[in-house]
Amino acid sequence: MRKLNVAILGATGAVGQRFIQLLEDHPWFQVAELIGSSRSAGKTYGDAARWVLDGNPPAGITDRVVGALDEPLESPLVFSALPKEAARLRELELAEAGHVVCTNASANRMLDDVPLLLPEVNAEHVDLIAVQRARRGWSGGALVANSNCTVMPVVMSLKPLRKYGIRRLHLVSEQAVSGAGYPGVSSMDMIDNIIPYVPGDEDKMESESLKMLGSFAGDSIVSLASTVSATCTRVPVLDGHLVNISVDLAEQPSLSAIIDDWQTYQAASPVPDLPSAPDYPLQYLQQIDRPQPRRDRQAGAGMMTSIGRLRECPVLGYKFAALSHNTVRGAAGCSILNAELMAVKGYIDGFQMTVGEAAFA
Repeated sequence: MRKLNVAILGATGAVGQRFIQLLEDHPWFQVAELIGSSRSAGKTYGDAARWVLDGNPPAGITDRVVGALDEPLESPLVFSALPKEAARLRELELAEAGHVVCTNASANRMLDDVPLLLPEVNAEHVDLIAVQRARRGWSGGALVANSNCTVMPVVMSLKPLRKYGIRRLHLVSEQAVSGAGYPGVSSMDMIDNIIPYVPGDEDKMESESLKMLGSFAGDSIVSLASTVSATCTRVPVLDGHLVNISVDLAEQPSLSAIIDDWQTYQAASPVPDLPSAPDYPLQYLQQIDRPQPRRDRQAGAGMMTSIGRLRECPVLGYKFAALSHNTVRGAAGCSILNAELMAVKGYIDGFQMTVGEAAFA
C-alpha cells in the first residue's frame, strides 16, 4: 500500500513546521501539499517560511510551491495549523468536500459533533465521526480536533485517576513562549518576567478538559461532571508547558497507588501500537524538583507526559505537577496520532491500516 498524501494548512508557521518535521519518514503518511496565507501562496517554501525549529527542513520541502488557502486540495488527509479565524469555515468546507481534517486550531473544537481527541485518553470518542457525517451529510469527510496544548498534560495525568471520581480541579499553568507562535511574545515583555495572563486559555482549560474526560454516549459526548478553576501564565521557557494540578477525588487512594496507576497506564489497543504513540504515555519522576521543561519535554520523542511532586493537598486532597511538550504532544504530534487512529478505525476512505503495517511510497 502506498503512503497517503497529506496537506498541511498553515505550513509556514511554527506548528506547521512541526508537522513537516514529524511527518518526515512517517510510515503511513507523506507531505504532498503545503498551504499558506495569501502572502506565502505562489512562493517556494524556502522563500515563504523562516524555519524556526532545530536543524533544517526535510529534503525537498524548500523547493515546493506553497498553495493558497482557498484553492481545492487533492490530498485526502489534511492537517490544520491555521489561526482560529482562518480555520473556522475552511476546515468545515474541506470536510464537506470529502477530506479528513485533523486540526490543531481552536475554532471548531467545542462543536457538539467534533471529537476532541487524545487517543490515550478518549479513543472511543473517534466514533462520534459517524454521528458527524450523518448530521452534516458528509460523505467520507470528517473533522477531528486536538485540544489546547496546555490541556494535554492535565487530561493525560488525570485519565488514570478518573476511576476515583474527579470532583474538583485547580490548575495553574506555566506555559512556554512557543505556545504563542512565532515570533510570539515580545522579548521586552518576556525576559526577566512572568506574565500572569494567556488570552483565552483559562476558558479552554476549564471546558476542554471536561469534554475530553467525558464519556461517549453513542450520539454525543457527556462532559465530566466536575468543577475546574484555571489560571494561565506565560514563563520564559522555549518549549514545554508545566501545569500544577490540585485535585479532589471522591475516593481516597494512597499516594503509592496513584503513582502505580501512572506508571502502568496504557490505553486500550490499538493505541499503544500506533506509529507515533509511546509505549507508555506517562512517566513519574521521583526527584523532588521534577518535571522540568528543559530536562523532560523530549521524553518519548516529545509524546510522553512527565509527572512529579505528588503529595497531599490540605485544600483538595492531592497535588502534583505535569509537563508535556506543547508543540509535539500538545499540537502537531497529537494531530498525527489522531490521524493514525482514524486510519486504523477505517475513517479515512480507501486507506485502512493495521498496527505494525508499513505503507510504501
